[in-house]
Amino acid sequence: MTRRMLTALVALVGVFVALYLALYKAGVIGTLACGAGGCETVQLSRWSEFLGISVAVWGVVYYIVVLTLALATLQERWEDSRWLSLALLVLTGWGVVFSAWLTYLELFVIHAICRWCVVSAVIALGLFVLAIIDWRSVRREQASATD
Repeated sequence: MTRRMLTALVALVGVFVALYLALYKAGVIGTLACGAGGCETVQLSRWSEFLGISVAVWGVVYYIVVLTLALATLQERWEDSRWLSLALLVLTGWGVVFSAWLTYLELFVIHAICRWCVVSAVIALGLFVLAIIDWRSVRREQASATD
């Protein structure tokens, strides 16, 4: 499995996690399978929305965009695309920063931990690591091609 296929797979898992939380927030799912109950506290807090839109919906959009970019890099015509690799790096970096902010809010403002949010943060960090590896690989391949 290539690093880009793995990136797409991890992003797809992120879509499902964020979609699960978004469906709960929309009232489609009655209760979250969380264990300690911190998920409901976090999901119903005033911090569960950003710019009037559920953070979970932002997560769904984020993961779909990452998935789309990862799938695009698998196409032969874009497999050497430095800008797509850079776009993945910047987008996933933003995802880590946003996840870190949300984790801070959980720990120090809301005083509750949502296990699904932690999973999403770990997924975002994993995507960032994969994007760094991809960016370095693309740069290395292009540098060796010009030699």
